[in-house]
Amino acid sequence: MQAAIAELSFEAALEELETLVAKLESGQASLEDSISLYERGALLKAHCEDRLKRAQMRVDQIVESPQGVSLEAARIG
Repeated sequence: MQAAIAELSFEAALEELETLVAKLESGQASLEDSISLYERGALLKAHCEDRLKRAQMRVDQIVESPQGVSLEAARIG
């Protein structure tokens, strides 16, 4: 049974997305299965992007400086 996407951690969603991509790339899935895999993959991708966006917002709020915690923006990557 597939977990509800909203309940997945970033890591779990990314792992499932990688598995779906591998299944699609193998060419072994039927057309209907491929469409279902693609649809879930798109939802997982959006979920991962949202998790990353929220993490970036948290990091932007907590940036250490010599004077202590600063509220300036930090960029990851």
